[in-house]
Amino acid sequence: MKVRKAVITAAGWGIRFLPITKSQRKEMLPLVDKPLIQYSVEEAVACGVELVIIVTAQGKGAIEDHFDRSFELEHFLERKGENKLAEEIRRLSNMVDICYVRPKERLGLGHAVLAAKRVVGEEPFVLLLPDDLFEGQEAVLRQMLEIYQRYQGNIIAVKRVSKEEINRYGIIEPRKVAEHVYQVINLVEKPQPEQAPSDLAIMGRYVLMPEIFEALESTLPGKNQEIQLTDALAQVLQKQAIYAYEFEGERYDAGTPLGWLEATIVLALGHPDIGPKLREYLGGLLQRITYPEEALPSGVISREGRKGLK
Repeated sequence: MKVRKAVITAAGWGIRFLPITKSQRKEMLPLVDKPLIQYSVEEAVACGVELVIIVTAQGKGAIEDHFDRSFELEHFLERKGENKLAEEIRRLSNMVDICYVRPKERLGLGHAVLAAKRVVGEEPFVLLLPDDLFEGQEAVLRQMLEIYQRYQGNIIAVKRVSKEEINRYGIIEPRKVAEHVYQVINLVEKPQPEQAPSDLAIMGRYVLMPEIFEALESTLPGKNQEIQLTDALAQVLQKQAIYAYEFEGERYDAGTPLGWLEATIVLALGHPDIGPKLREYLGGLLQRITYPEEALPSGVISREGRKGLK
């Protein structure tokens, strides 16, 4: 069965970005020239999704405004001769059908996904967590959909993490069935490293069967008194197979200030207009300013990496 619908969760408080997220919603923070959530919508569209369901919350009307038609702005831009920019603004409202659901409480990721039940119906669907951005953009989700067509079951994206990071993620117990593909034997939400069944952590892309909703309805609050999607997946595992795709390439957690900065730098360096000038600027900046090695953000600008910015 073709996957036609995508759920994107945007109901969180954005606590890690306070105080800016007191008034500016995390999903609307800019990554170069687009808000964070637009990357997820475009990723879903690139993978053939026909309806995007955004789970939002009170005070997040800016998300709806962003994807709505703005005749006045389009007209203003056209009068100024900015036809290319006017067309880009028009494209935002035309690229896919979007609907919004708003749960009455914020009780975790599982609760947010459950809010989309009536709109999704009895269909498989894609779940995207907008905090997670992947190198190659939609390549990971596209590969997951191909694996879904092969196995006709739930698919989750996973990546190996360090021992120190294990207690930040849901972790799977895997059994390899193909190159980069595992059958999931068990799932544990944010275990301590010594209790984790592996170092394969669940990242923010899923292809889910509709039975996940029944499992979410019977899932009790877990870590942080929230309804955890991983706990519901553990229930699904008793009746349905779950497969994991170990993707290659980098993944950026734009849900933290440091991860957001990393993603911004990477995306900006790849931008055709901004990239060359930013590369030149960063190269000069690193020649003028010396930081202790331990103060440099891991994976962003190491001393070895400075050579590539020259």
